[in-house]
Amino acid sequence: MNIEVFADIWCPFAHVGLRAVAAERDRLGRDDVVLWVRAWPLELVNGVPMDGHHAAERATALRDQVAPDMFAGVVPDNFPSTTLPALALVSRAYATDPRLGERASFLVRDALFEHGQDISDPIVIQRLADELGIGLPDDADHQQVLADYAEGQQRGVKGSPHFFGPDGDVFCPALQISRDEHDEFVIAADRARLTEFVDRCLVG
Repeated sequence: MNIEVFADIWCPFAHVGLRAVAAERDRLGRDDVVLWVRAWPLELVNGVPMDGHHAAERATALRDQVAPDMFAGVVPDNFPSTTLPALALVSRAYATDPRLGERASFLVRDALFEHGQDISDPIVIQRLADELGIGLPDDADHQQVLADYAEGQQRGVKGSPHFFGPDGDVFCPALQISRDEHDEFVIAADRARLTEFVDRCLVG
């Protein structure tokens, strides 16, 4: 069984949201369920790469308000210029084995947000591939990233992370995200919505 989600790697909300859904699944003892994290490349959605300082702003808000044990290694000046190679690496891992794909999804995000590594660097991609025990992504893996993006467009993906369950879809069920009158992020964990979504997925 899969819980399907479209997400980009350099999205801080996805880093928190994916971990929250996985933790809830693990709390319920459902080791038969795998997170299927599909590519939603924001650089294609927006037409430009994500700015490292904007990502750091979001990461800081998340760490301060809901995730104090995360985002230990955010380095805006070492932020990747693209996530497409890392997304292709994740696609290759899923093609090898779904559980390896889930592991890869977390590994690349930890490399970026917890260890400050530039996941667009070929040396970093090679190290991550070696850690996963797979080869470097090939043309088929890169095409799968584009295929995920095209399917996400057809299915109305609104942002990263956008989850799909058996009876509907929801953007980032683990968090409530808004801005205050000073345009600062106001973020709160939404435990009720998270558990409701995961429960519906597991029943479905």
